[in-house]
Amino acid sequence: MASSSLSTWIAIITNVAWIALFLLWLTGIGNWIQVYWYRADIKNKLAALKVMSDEARRTTLDFMNKNNAKNSSEIVNRLLEFFTIEPVSLEPTDIISRLRHLVNLRDLKFKDLVAEAMPDSDEVSKSLASTAVEIASALNFIYKLVRHYLLYAEKTKNWYLILQLEIIMPQILQIAQAYRRALDDFLLKVPVGDGAGPMVAYRLAGPSAKWREVVEDTVVTEVELEGRDLIIVKAKGPGSTVGRPGEAAEKVIREAMAQGKRVSLMVTVDAALKFEGENTGDVAEGVGAAIGDPGPEKIRFERVAAQYNIPLRAVIVKMGLEEAIIALNRDIYNGVEKAVERVKQIIRTESRPGDTVVVIGVGNTAGVGQ
Repeated sequence: MASSSLSTWIAIITNVAWIALFLLWLTGIGNWIQVYWYRADIKNKLAALKVMSDEARRTTLDFMNKNNAKNSSEIVNRLLEFFTIEPVSLEPTDIISRLRHLVNLRDLKFKDLVAEAMPDSDEVSKSLASTAVEIASALNFIYKLVRHYLLYAEKTKNWYLILQLEIIMPQILQIAQAYRRALDDFLLKVPVGDGAGPMVAYRLAGPSAKWREVVEDTVVTEVELEGRDLIIVKAKGPGSTVGRPGEAAEKVIREAMAQGKRVSLMVTVDAALKFEGENTGDVAEGVGAAIGDPGPEKIRFERVAAQYNIPLRAVIVKMGLEEAIIALNRDIYNGVEKAVERVKQIIRTESRPGDTVVVIGVGNTAGVGQ
């Protein structure tokens, strides 16, 4: 009797549950409840983004103030909202020179404003402060962009936009957390993953190499390797900068050609994003210019290589997005050592004794001196 009564109650509860689910689906209330939870989750993650953005701004101000900055809050506020408008692409004539002008102007403005705030600081501290402001600006932009889409979705009752935002929020939060961690690592003046290229250049040159600044924030040295004359280019360290490697490479190649040297090979070395499933620190090689540049520097490699018919080779050290902007780990360091040997192997097999070979270590040279 008791068993029959229990079965009846189970059947009633099951039927009621099915009816409730059907009504939720029919009326759309179920979707509304789901969207409500999505919206609450996005707001929680947005609050976390706000905290990271505020912390980045505060950390940047603390660093600048420790280095005797003046009006640091005003300067940082100006740079947090700084933007660059891309040149017109409908008419591609001379677009590279126009883009180069805007990129250089943006970099110059950042440097000038930071120098204005920190007139008594050394160049390394100024460059680190400039990078810190850029990271804080990026976090501020991420926070404001997510907030914009959330508020716009609520305003227009576009629940599909909330769903899309909820789907990509884990990736957005992961990127923001990487930027936040990167800020601390940069201010500690340690090499980061993106410094793999400059580290390869330094390892090839050796600690006793004599460097000279050939263009702004970019240095060059000449060493000998098994009868070859190596011209090695990297950004000027140990401050945080990527320099102008394309412009520098073009200049030293033209100088070498004018002196009657035979430039038989160019090798660019840079960090590169790995696919999921690949190992951090893996080294690969190919042809072309290995540089994550919007165009102005990369095209200089390609043009000078094409003009003088110089083989343009590329070596990359693979790593994740987060690993590229945070402190160098052991896997990437091992990858740097492998890249050094790979570059030497390419030089041995693709050039002859007496040739001149140009090697460019591309990337952020924070913590990597010369």
